[in-house]
Amino acid sequence: MTKQTKHVLITGASGGIGLAIGKHLAQDHRVTLSDYHLDSLTQTQRQLKQQGLDVDIMQLDVCNEDHLAALKAQAEDKGIDVLVNNAGIQYVSPLEDFPREKWQQLINVMLMGPAMTTQAVLPSMKAHNFGRIINIGSVHSLVASAYKSAYISAKHGLLGLAKTLALEVAEFDITINTLCPGYVDTAMVRDQISQQAQAHGISEDEVVEKIMLKHMPKKQFVSVEELAGTAAFLISPAARNITAQAIALDGGWTAQ
Repeated sequence: MTKQTKHVLITGASGGIGLAIGKHLAQDHRVTLSDYHLDSLTQTQRQLKQQGLDVDIMQLDVCNEDHLAALKAQAEDKGIDVLVNNAGIQYVSPLEDFPREKWQQLINVMLMGPAMTTQAVLPSMKAHNFGRIINIGSVHSLVASAYKSAYISAKHGLLGLAKTLALEVAEFDITINTLCPGYVDTAMVRDQISQQAQAHGISEDEVVEKIMLKHMPKKQFVSVEELAGTAAFLISPAARNITAQAIALDGGWTAQ
């Protein structure tokens, strides 16, 4: 560890995006991976150790008050310099058929959750006059697609949350930004490709071309490494005045 080493906490770290960011940052920082599923985190920790990467793990349900209290206590005790809000779920349905409890769950996980995890770590960040909060949003924080009303409402709300909090902590060396990627090449997206191919009776290549990458002029998935590298930049001193921003990694999607 060097003087520049930061303690980074990543929520939703069992998924491809959170894990990739954790692996990237663990080379230079102390990283804690957190997720609702502790078993998968334990396995991930073991695998990373075999690769020479030492990370801590923490069970964290971003909707659980006891877990959030434990997060606040850890921040006060050990300090959390960087928070990456990555927990997320998806459900697709026309609004008139959307189960109310499922709609509420998506809002709780992807909007209320980041608000509450940020609330838990902000006092410690203020006390140390340093903090970097990185929300993992989506291109759907900026544009809409049919049948994803809860997801898009949560991701749009995330931008408003980040802007508001950035103003509230502007007197401190704390920044809050949101990464807005297009479709990211993860196992979950690959599963969606297979499912949509079956549902539409087309090939997986056609799903990628005509559905997934239809709106991305560069016609390529965003890699988890790109997100990890951007997160690393936002932590660096070079980004100390980048705050309240929605940073699109979308292959030109939102330029149209």
